[in-house]
Amino acid sequence: MYPVPQETAARRLWWVAAGIGIVLTLATATALWHLRRTAVDDQARELRLMSLAFSDGLERGLRGAEEGLRALRLELRQHRLQFAGPEAAQALRTRAALMPLAQTLWVVAADGSVVVASDAATPLPVPSSFLPALDQLGADGAALSRPFTSDNAPQSLVALAVRITDTPAELAGGWIVAAMPAEALRGAFSVSSPAPDARLAVFRDDGARLVGTIGSAPVDEARRAYRLANFPNTELRRFNDGVVRLVRLRNLPRYGVKLMVTRDLDAVLAPWREVARLTTIGLLLLLASMGVSVHLVLRADRRSAEARRALEIELARASKLKSLGTLAGGVAHDFNNVLAGITGFCEMAQDAAPRGSEQARHLEKLLQAASRGKALVARILALGRGGARTAMVFELEPVVDEVLALLSASLPPGVTIERRIEARDARVRGDPTRVFEAMMNLCTNAMQAMPAGGVMGVELRSERVAAQRVLSHSQLAPGNYVALTVSDQGSGITAEVMERLFEPFFTTRSAESGTGLGLAVVHGVVAEFGGAIDVRSTPGRGACFILYFPQCAEAPSLQSVPPPSTPAGAGQSLLVVDDEPALVDMMSGMLKGLGYEPVGYSSPSAALQALRDDPRRFAAVVTDEAMPGLTGTQLTEALRAHLPRLPVLLVSGHGGALLASRAAAAGVSRVLTKPLRRAELATALAELLDESASEPRRASTLLQ
Repeated sequence: MYPVPQETAARRLWWVAAGIGIVLTLATATALWHLRRTAVDDQARELRLMSLAFSDGLERGLRGAEEGLRALRLELRQHRLQFAGPEAAQALRTRAALMPLAQTLWVVAADGSVVVASDAATPLPVPSSFLPALDQLGADGAALSRPFTSDNAPQSLVALAVRITDTPAELAGGWIVAAMPAEALRGAFSVSSPAPDARLAVFRDDGARLVGTIGSAPVDEARRAYRLANFPNTELRRFNDGVVRLVRLRNLPRYGVKLMVTRDLDAVLAPWREVARLTTIGLLLLLASMGVSVHLVLRADRRSAEARRALEIELARASKLKSLGTLAGGVAHDFNNVLAGITGFCEMAQDAAPRGSEQARHLEKLLQAASRGKALVARILALGRGGARTAMVFELEPVVDEVLALLSASLPPGVTIERRIEARDARVRGDPTRVFEAMMNLCTNAMQAMPAGGVMGVELRSERVAAQRVLSHSQLAPGNYVALTVSDQGSGITAEVMERLFEPFFTTRSAESGTGLGLAVVHGVVAEFGGAIDVRSTPGRGACFILYFPQCAEAPSLQSVPPPSTPAGAGQSLLVVDDEPALVDMMSGMLKGLGYEPVGYSSPSAALQALRDDPRRFAAVVTDEAMPGLTGTQLTEALRAHLPRLPVLLVSGHGGALLASRAAAAGVSRVLTKPLRRAELATALAELLDESASEPRRASTLLQ
């Protein structure tokens, strides 16, 4: 054999090295392309889930607003809503307050003139801005306007309109229009957005943008765009600003709108580009680079899986809260019926017990236990936003003072309170008891976080936010706010706990120390006020909770003064309706003790027949809501045809905005929540009967 020349061996070695380099380059390029495709496909899948969740929320919000407008149309048709006179605007403002998204309501005649408006300062949007056109809108359709602004609204508004059909004749062919904040169409996107580059916009079918900050490309643009093979409704599209984005569209044909969710392709591929850079360096290191490449690929896959799991966790959180609210609403009625029986019979037994006896003390403790049960049901209902809340303008400083006064008497050893009030006259709109509950929960947690003692700081200040601010658990829109801060010097909050801080039933304490509902209720209270939460904590250095409430410039609401004693009846006959005979007996006994003559029915149909047989017999009706055959609101609708002025007191174990709207539409005079205390029932009945008696006197005075 002849020896191989050195030059040939070197050439062969170079060829082998080149071949290895080419194989490694091709293998790496193939792997990187697959990784790029996986990253894009994973993000397309996440966009699909996001668009599904947010389009569902958008459709539910628009459908709720539409149902509210249709309820107003029904009230106009049944002449239960005035559209003329000095009280018409006030009645419309009352309806607007009951609708979740509505800010302003108009009743518009067929010629386009405004008949009545809930807010005279907000101008009606131009009729030609609606799609479909208002003059082509059918009785079952709904039209959306382009965004518009007004001097008294700091943000853009969008209007929803439905047609008024044949009655009343003066408004036939006209429309009922509701203005809602355009930002409300985005729903919870600003809170649950997975990345800073994620964008959401809502367009009409004609291309008009209702809300969103995506580039200027129209919805139907197809130039320089291609669809992903595995996700036919997802595209890679180059917008007019030069940015390539991953786009997902969802159609809502009912309202003629499209929802677009996007992410910047550069941001999506940022981890992939990092892998590619490091892999290129690894190729220069030959075999050593293989280990680095595998590590980076695995790390990138792991990041993708973690991002996907994070989105699934967010969807699971939303589903859990929704399921909890549904479960709470279903259980609340039956549980409150049990509490109603306990409370009612206990109060009647308390009347028969000798004052100061052992039996009277036992009955009082039983009433206290029933009250705690009612409070627990209310806390659970608060997670699902199930309770109807009082809306009033009040100052925050007295609420803070009341909480601190209660806590001062039970401070643990070594714990002191540092109070700093700068916004002494700051006012907000909502239910003051909800703020009291939220602050009490935060202060209790702060004291429990300092078993060895420390300083609990409470601060109240006014703050103007000029630009949108990203907080720890939400985003803060521009505006004027009252910031309520509660801080402690405890052990702080870890990153793992911070992620689950506001989950219902999540707690780091033992089962005997808490239920895990406190911070979930705080989150619900702040969301109810339209505010935001910021949590700052360093492990070992304490925690600081800041609650931002939108500041209100209106004068404080006048609070009604409770009567000095329980008002008694004068022998009036009352109709009592409940499908549970035990509750009928309990309510009848309680009313008899208050001086009324109750007549009980466990069948709503039989009760309705009794009203029809003798319409003048009863002075008022006390009815349950959830009953077989006829609900309380349906019973009220049926009796209104014969007895339009008869007071109706609706008692339910589960309230809420939907029940309040349904009860108002049916003609219910007042809604109370079970379980009832005797004084609460007596006061409500006395007020209703007094109002009913004053109406004929008022009419007689007007005739004179």
